[in-house]
Amino acid sequence: MNLIEIKAKTENLVEVMAFVNKFLEANDCPMKKKMEIELAVEETFVNIAHYAYKQGDGMMTLSIDRLEDPSGVEITFKDHGIPYNPLEKKDPTLSLPVEQKPIGGLGIFMVKRLMDGMSYKHEDGQNVLTLQKFF
Repeated sequence: MNLIEIKAKTENLVEVMAFVNKFLEANDCPMKKKMEIELAVEETFVNIAHYAYKQGDGMMTLSIDRLEDPSGVEITFKDHGIPYNPLEKKDPTLSLPVEQKPIGGLGIFMVKRLMDGMSYKHEDGQNVLTLQKFF
């Protein structure tokens, strides 16, 4: 298991992305899939950094593992922040004119569309969000 524990602060995004990229490159992830995974990881990490902790800096753990059948990766984010299930967030109405669309809210929608699997649970006082992408 490849794991990084880091403060959930946007300044740490570079370190998180370097960690993920190193793993993806070592596991021969195809470029298109790599870009989709990178975007999903970035969106998820930034959401945790912005919203999980009301006060101060909380910690976040990210683990990434290779899946064998089917081939791909599984990425798990864990934090002790405010319980939040992103899978319960209603998808935005994309057909609205630009002027009527609310600001924000597309990140989770994008992650849902980019990943092949996504699950959430709240256990032991932690948010646990798992993403899967097949190669």
